[in-house]
Amino acid sequence: MVSVLTQSAAAASPRSHAANVADFLLAGKDPARTALLTLQESFTYGQLQSAVAAIAEFLRANGGAKGDRVLLLADNSFFWIVSYLGTLRAGLVAVPLPTTIEPENLGHIVQLAEPRFAFLQEKSAAFAQQLSNVLIVSDAKKSLTPGLVNFHTLLDHDAISFADGSRLPEASAADLAALMFTSGSTGKPRGVMISHGNIIANTKSIIPCLNLTAKDRVMAVLPFYYCFGASLLHTHLRVGASVVTDSRFMYPDKVLQRMVETECTGFAGVPSHFQILLRKSSLPRMTFPHLRYVQQAGGHLAPVFVRELAKTLPDVEIFLMYGQTEATARLTCLSPDLVTERPNSIGKAIPGVKIRVVNEAGYDVPLGESGEIVAEGSNVALGYWHDREATATTFRNKVLHTGDIATIDKDGFLYLLDRTRDFVKCGGERVSCQALEEQLLEFDGLLEAAVIGIPDEVLGEAIQAFVVPRDFQSTDFEDQLRQFCKLNIPLKLNPKVFVKLQSLPKNSAGKVLKPALRKM
Repeated sequence: MVSVLTQSAAAASPRSHAANVADFLLAGKDPARTALLTLQESFTYGQLQSAVAAIAEFLRANGGAKGDRVLLLADNSFFWIVSYLGTLRAGLVAVPLPTTIEPENLGHIVQLAEPRFAFLQEKSAAFAQQLSNVLIVSDAKKSLTPGLVNFHTLLDHDAISFADGSRLPEASAADLAALMFTSGSTGKPRGVMISHGNIIANTKSIIPCLNLTAKDRVMAVLPFYYCFGASLLHTHLRVGASVVTDSRFMYPDKVLQRMVETECTGFAGVPSHFQILLRKSSLPRMTFPHLRYVQQAGGHLAPVFVRELAKTLPDVEIFLMYGQTEATARLTCLSPDLVTERPNSIGKAIPGVKIRVVNEAGYDVPLGESGEIVAEGSNVALGYWHDREATATTFRNKVLHTGDIATIDKDGFLYLLDRTRDFVKCGGERVSCQALEEQLLEFDGLLEAAVIGIPDEVLGEAIQAFVVPRDFQSTDFEDQLRQFCKLNIPLKLNPKVFVKLQSLPKNSAGKVLKPALRKM
């Protein structure tokens, strides 16, 4: 049972910890206000504050030193949030990972990060075998594996004052807060070094873009280990709002109904979430009295879906955003009043971020011509953990080279074309896979589409399309799709091969896995 502090959490600390993310998010909040609603129960800011203070005290009391790494494998939950913020408050470095991580990748990360502590959800207890010499905390309520610390027991002790930071290390904006692991070009996970200052800066930039206030309540289907999901947590806790977690997106109508029941004002997702909601759920037939906004990032949502979304939710603000883990979370945003006018744009840089589109020599490209997006700002990460070569390539003089190709128009709006490596060379022409996918998705019978290049003796590369029909049982689906392609796509770019799937392979954040398609 987590005790609610009776004293004001806003009481002055003997030393300033304003540069620590945990304090930045939780200090000064009304202890009685609801912070989190899970499927089982709800938690107040007071309960969060007390639990975070207890975890920070546990880590320090057990030899945790500033900069030590802490693995975190859990689904979105009170356990995840408290473990994460407790780690940061103690000055240690959070290493959040998906519970679906492959043992081989976990072994690579353990070897690279050398963690001293780990927080494991009960379902991830098997990973303990790979964590020798690591002090492990588990959220299991019953039979706990010998040697593991019980999370609930830690919180049953007398409440520790969140306002008392006297035993915490001095906090600096440059201090490392998290290692966010992403797949590198070699396929091996690569740790992006995110500082406390990175998170604070990006959070401060995103909040005014979305007009967030303490009255907001967001539905979080995105995992918190993913930078987009983490940014939902950061931004809403900072303004004193609340977060609703629901892991049942494979049953989208259940999530939608819960949004109504919990009076959610916001929803956030990657393209696949919106594609499913628009063409495989009851969204078009439902009403959401409290919904104020939706935000989309984590990939480019095809204009056809942007238009459908605007039509389906005419009274809801739609924010189209773009970012990268290397930028902490977000880099750009398109204002809702321009979504109908510019459905294929990712908008302009958010406050505190400078964006340019450059050629290979590093010079700004002429308007309308394509180049690489580069970004500057306090949100740009410190580099890659123990990878000097990749850091030197991606982070040049503190400028982030995103690897994303875009154009910019005379009004300063950005239009994302594709990743540098996600093009095919068809008949001597370099073609964006994203552009072809967007053209395919204009066909109303499609739910999802992804294209790759395959060897071709005449064209060099031909197009292979993996498609997910709205009606998998349709007998004339492929004939209709091929006819659509003949009428709407240049002949040499018409897919040579169609592969019909029940769904595209995705990671737990909902992003399509192109490497898995190429293996097919």
